[in-house]
Amino acid sequence: MKNIFLALSISVLLFTSCELNEIPEATATEEDILGTESGLKTYSYSFYNNITSGSDAFKGDAMADYGAVNNLNDFIVDGSYSAETSTGWSWSALRNINHFIVKCNNPNLSESVKNNYIGIARFFRAWFYYNMVVRFGDVPWVDRPLGLEDEEKLYGKRDSRVLIMEKIMEDLDFAYANIAATSSDGTLVTKWTAIGLKSRVALFEGTFRKYHKELNLASTANQYLQLAATAAEEVMTKGPHKLNTAEGPDLSQRQLFISTKPVTNEVMLAVAFSSELAIMNDANWWWTSATYGPRYSLVRPFINTILNIDGTPYTDKANFMTEEFFEECQNRDKRLAQLIRTPGYRRGGASAPPNFASFTYTGYQPIKYTMDDPSYDNGGTNTNAVPLMRYAEILLNYAEAKAELGTLNDQDWAKTVGALRERSGVTGGTKVLPSKIDTYLQKTFFSDVTSPIILEVRRERQVELALEGFRFNDLKRWKRGELMASLPWTGIYVPALDKLIDLDHDGKVDVVFYDGNKEAPGISVPAGIAKVAIGGKANNFQTMTSTNHLEWFKAQPRTWYADGRQYLYPIPANSIVLNPQLDQNPNW
Repeated sequence: MKNIFLALSISVLLFTSCELNEIPEATATEEDILGTESGLKTYSYSFYNNITSGSDAFKGDAMADYGAVNNLNDFIVDGSYSAETSTGWSWSALRNINHFIVKCNNPNLSESVKNNYIGIARFFRAWFYYNMVVRFGDVPWVDRPLGLEDEEKLYGKRDSRVLIMEKIMEDLDFAYANIAATSSDGTLVTKWTAIGLKSRVALFEGTFRKYHKELNLASTANQYLQLAATAAEEVMTKGPHKLNTAEGPDLSQRQLFISTKPVTNEVMLAVAFSSELAIMNDANWWWTSATYGPRYSLVRPFINTILNIDGTPYTDKANFMTEEFFEECQNRDKRLAQLIRTPGYRRGGASAPPNFASFTYTGYQPIKYTMDDPSYDNGGTNTNAVPLMRYAEILLNYAEAKAELGTLNDQDWAKTVGALRERSGVTGGTKVLPSKIDTYLQKTFFSDVTSPIILEVRRERQVELALEGFRFNDLKRWKRGELMASLPWTGIYVPALDKLIDLDHDGKVDVVFYDGNKEAPGISVPAGIAKVAIGGKANNFQTMTSTNHLEWFKAQPRTWYADGRQYLYPIPANSIVLNPQLDQNPNW
C-alpha cells in the first residue's frame, strides 16, 4: 500500500527554503524527474507532507474552546503572543509546488498525463494558500518560482484575500477537472478530494465574509456559500463515498479513527502508518499520558450539547445539571461513547473509567484516536490511520452552506444531518427540519444565532467533527472567538467531597475528591484509588463551581481581545524587517 506520509527521502525533492526566492537543491536533472510519468508521480509525493505530518495529524484541536489542557497556548494568554513570537510565514512548500507546475511541460508526455500531475500540484497549492489565508488573511499571490531579479514581488505588498480566494477556486476547479484518479487506498488525492476541499474552503470564506462585517465583503458571502453547496453536492451525487455504517451505531464512527487502513467508503484522505516501515504515530501516548500530552479533557458545556438517543436535547432534562457521570452517559447519541470513556468502556480486557489518577481534569477523557490496547500508551507505536477529509464533513458543508443561504429543506436535512444522527443511533428529528431553538445551545455557544436550523447544523458539526482540527477555524469564521476565553472548563458533577465514587458503576471505586486545604481526604481511601484535591493550597487549578461541578484553570484566565486581533495571526516581525511593504494585521 502506498503511504503518502511515510518518510519520502528523495534527494531531488529536498526543498528547504523559507523565503520566496531561494533555489531548490537537486542531485538529478529535471529531465530525469520531469520527463517521465513515473518521475512526475515520484515528485508529486513530496507535496503530501505540506498538509500535515504524521506526528500531529491527531492533534488538530489542541487549542479549542471545548478542550481543557495542562498548559494554555500563548495565543490565548494576555500579552504572551506577539509579532516577535509569531510563526508560519514560510514559503518553501509553495516554491516546491510552483517549480513543478512551471517545469511540467515535457513535450514527450501527453497533455492528460501532465495535467493530471499539475492538477495534483494545484490541489496542494490551493490547500497551502487556504491555510495561509486562514492564518494571516491577505498574503502575496505567487504562482511561479521567484528569483532574485523578482524584486517587485519579493518586496511587494500583500494581495487581498479576494484575489487569493479566486485563485484557490481556479486551482481546485482545474484539479477536479484534470486529476485522473477517482479512487485510492485513502492516502492519495483524487478528483473527489479536490472538489471536497473546494466545499471546505468556500464554506469557510462564505461564512467568514458573512459574519466579519468589518471586511466589507458580506455582499459576496452568498457567492461562496453557493460554491460550497454546489461542490459538496457534486461529491454527494457523483462521487463514490458514503457514510460508514459497517460496525453499527456503537462503533461505525470510531472505526474510522482506529483502523490501520483508511476506511475508504467514507475516508477521502488520510495519513497512514506502518509498523513494518517503522513509521508510526504516538496518538495513544499523547491522549493517555500524564506527562507527554496536554491531558486534554473535554468540558461539560460541550458534552451537554450531545443529544439524547431519542433526538431531544439532553439539557431539556430538569435535572441535567445534577446528574452524576454514570447517569449523564445513559441513553445518549452513540457518538458520546465513541468520543470519551463512558461506563462500559474497556481497555486490555478491564473496565476503564475516566482516569483521574493521571489524566483527566474534567472527567471527559477522549478516546477517538486511541487504541484500546494499553500497550500503545507509552511511545510512538500506533499504526491507526488518521483521517484528514471524510464524507461526513462534506455532508455538513452542504447542510451549513444551504442553511446559511436559507435554502435547506427537509430532504436536504434527512440526507445530511439526519443521516449522521441515524448512523449514531439517534431515533428522532432525522427527517424534518428543526423548528424549535435549543436555548441552552444558543445561550452557551451561539447567542447571535436566531435560526433553529443553523443552530442544529452547528451542533451537529461540533459533535461529529470533534477533535478533528476544525473547531478553532469554525469559531473564527463564525466570529465566536470569545468562546476561547469565556466557555467554562467545567466537568462532571461531584455530589460531595470525601465520598468514594464508582464512576462507571462496575462495583469498583475509582476516585475521591477532597478539600485541597487539607492534607488528605477525611475518609479512609483504599490503595490505588485516585485522590483529587479541590482548590486550596494543594491544587488551585482544580476547583469546583458553586453547583458542584469540577472546574479547571479558572485561576489562569484565558484572553480573547475585544479588538478582534486574534481572528488573524500577526505577520512575524522578522518578515516585516525583510520586507517593510508587509503591513501588519490589525491591532498587532
